[in-house]
Amino acid sequence: MTRRRWIADRVEGDRAFLSGQNASHLFRVLRAKVGQQFDVVADGVLRQGTIVSASDQQVEFALGASLEGESLPEISVYLSIFKFDCMEWALEKLTELGVSTIHPVIATRTEAHLVKAADKRVERWRRIAHEAAQQSRRLAAPEISAPVVLKRAIANAHGCRIVLSEYEENVLLQSALAACQPPLALAFGPEGGWTQDEADLFSQSGWVAASLGSTILRAETAAIAAVAIACAGITMRTPRE
Repeated sequence: MTRRRWIADRVEGDRAFLSGQNASHLFRVLRAKVGQQFDVVADGVLRQGTIVSASDQQVEFALGASLEGESLPEISVYLSIFKFDCMEWALEKLTELGVSTIHPVIATRTEAHLVKAADKRVERWRRIAHEAAQQSRRLAAPEISAPVVLKRAIANAHGCRIVLSEYEENVLLQSALAACQPPLALAFGPEGGWTQDEADLFSQSGWVAASLGSTILRAETAAIAAVAIACAGITMRTPRE
C-alpha cells in the first residue's frame, strides 16, 4: 500500500513538523497516532517519517532513512491571469502534472479587476499548489511567482520556449516539441487570447508559436492539455538506464 506523503512545514535536524491545516487534517481526519509511518519531504529530501507526537496544532515526525524520489521534467508555465476559480483549478492540475514553476502573467486582455486583486491571491495559490503537491506525491510544490506584466515575465525565460497562440495555424504543439529538451517554457494567453502586439513580442524574444489544433479551448483547458502533451513527449524521449 502506498503511504501518504507530507511536505514538512518545518525541519529541525532529524525532526520534521506539520502545522496548521496539515496537522489538523492528519490528526482529526486521518486519526494520526504515535508510531504511524508516512513519507515526509524534509528540505527537499524524501524520508521515512514516524510520528512521535500528534495534536490538531502540530504533528512531529522522527525522520529515518532517505527514500528514492521521482524526477520531473523542468517545465515552466507562463499563465496569463484569468477568472480566479478557473485559474485555481488549473494551478492544482498543473501541480499534479509536475510543472516546476508557474508565473502568473498580466496580459493586455487580462481583466482590470483581476489584475488589481491578483497580488492578494498569490499566497492562496501557493497553498493550493502545496496541497496538490502532497496529494500527487511530489517532492515539492511548484514555485509560484508574483504577477508581472508579460514583457518582463518572458524576458527571463530560458530553454525551449513555446507560446500557444491562435495566430499560429501551421505548427502544432507536438511538432514544436519534437526538437525540445528540458528546460521547457510554455506560455498561455488570457480569455480572449493574445493581441497581435503580444504575438510579435514573443516572436522578437525568440519564442516559437504553436497551436493545439483548430478547436477553441478555454484558458485552463489549453494549459492542462499542453502540459500533459509536453510531459508525455519528454518522458518518451528520456533515455532509460
